[in-house]
Amino acid sequence: MRTSIRAWALLAAGGVLCCFSVALAQNGSVDSSVQINSQHDENLTLPEMLQRAQAYRPEMDNAAASVQRQASAAKQAHDVVKALCLGDKLSQIHVAVSTASGRIDTLSSAVSHNDSDRAKHEFTIIEVLKDRASALVAEANQCIGEDTGFIGESTVTVTIDPNIPNTDPSNLPDYPVVSEPPVVSQPPVLSSPTM
Repeated sequence: MRTSIRAWALLAAGGVLCCFSVALAQNGSVDSSVQINSQHDENLTLPEMLQRAQAYRPEMDNAAASVQRQASAAKQAHDVVKALCLGDKLSQIHVAVSTASGRIDTLSSAVSHNDSDRAKHEFTIIEVLKDRASALVAEANQCIGEDTGFIGESTVTVTIDPNIPNTDPSNLPDYPVVSEPPVVSQPPVLSSPTM
């Protein structure tokens, strides 16, 4: 039972940690070394755009594989907090990779139809998705695990100050009996403001 309570506590802490890391990521407080390149090279031809976009796919797959390895290691170490954080980043990377794959197919169709506006649009989206996957890898590298400082059962040591008197606080002294009745206050009678 103790293990299940601890597992639930770690699961709840992991959820809070993941929410906190998402909040940090939204505030821009996470690794600022990853920059999104929203401007692509204007001089690329349509086949070059397709070639570059197809080269992004293995990079994104490698990013997903590296985070997957970290998540597997965290699970092997029974580090629930880190496993939850890495699992969240991994699922976001998978979404980016899946979306990019569909966009690469659309880009290929645009290149085959010689539709430069559609191709540039798809290529820009693919670049943003690749940059997002890189940013997620950087965030995954910042996932922290549970504190491993406590191994085994904890013990509590109590030290009692010897200057404290050794009397029983439940033995109250006898007080004189009061013969007067207690004072009871009566609240005023309510009345309507119109009466």
